Amino acid sequence: MVDILHRIGVKAPLAEVYSALTTAEGLAAWWTDDTTGEGGATGGVLQFRFEEGGFDMKVLDLAPNEHVLWEVIDGPEEWIGTHIDWRLERADEYTIVLFQHQGWRQPVEFMYHCSTKWAAFLLSLKSLLETGQGAPNPNDVRLGNWK
Repeated sequence: MVDILHRIGVKAPLAEVYSALTTAEGLAAWWTDDTTGEGGATGGVLQFRFEEGGFDMKVLDLAPNEHVLWEVIDGPEEWIGTHIDWRLERADEYTIVLFQHQGWRQPVEFMYHCSTKWAAFLLSLKSLLETGQGAPNPNDVRLGNWK
């Protein structure tokens, strides 16, 4: 198994970052504007839609202002059964976001694409929380095929 790993520092309180990861409104403001569902309770399901398809995530674990864990229950074959893990911690004026997309069976070319897209969306999250303006799909960075 292989994982995608990223780290960003965001000049925003822990509670604001946590909210952006656990509410449909927060997620829609930085990942994809077509986001629905319940992300604030264990067992909730979030639906994320893009022009080329989408993902459904089941919330497995929540620790307010510290941790969010999802399992991919629908989407591309390579994603189903993988986990999206968000760990939050404070360092000076920053909230540090440690991101993992865990459990890829192998590092296929689609994983390379997804790693770059996750990095772009994490920068969108940072921008949203620091400036009030994210770049969610469909206004995100385009990488060629696979969007």
